[in-house]
Amino acid sequence: MAVSMQVDIVSAEGSMFSGKADMVFAQAADGEVGILPKHTQLLTQLKPGQVRVVSGDEEDFFFINSGVLEVQPSVVTILADTAIRAEDLDQAAAEEAKRRAEDAMEQAKSDTDVARAQIELAEAVAQIQTISKLRDRLHKTGLS
Repeated sequence: MAVSMQVDIVSAEGSMFSGKADMVFAQAADGEVGILPKHTQLLTQLKPGQVRVVSGDEEDFFFINSGVLEVQPSVVTILADTAIRAEDLDQAAAEEAKRRAEDAMEQAKSDTDVARAQIELAEAVAQIQTISKLRDRLHKTGLS
């Protein structure tokens, strides 16, 4: 029997995913991390980006705007401010958010305005990348 781990993704809106998985990939503050069952304990911040949960031939994609990743040997927990299933992301809305953030950066009058615009831009770009990766996956499997 294959070794798996329990994965829970929870946002302020509620539970987004709860189930067994073979691997989890997430965008930690210092770069992408890959988690396998029996991984050493880890607690790290997450930055805006994709979370990918792999179980056999199935993959689930999520967008996380920020949060915390906790890894125990047999349990991975992601506590996110916002978590959205990739298929629920809106490409047009993400592109518009990116454009607004770029405009806000150009018009920023203070360091605080620049920082806020950079966060909004990072989130929009991460959403666009998540949509793109999901589409690539669907294209490769012939489901698009």
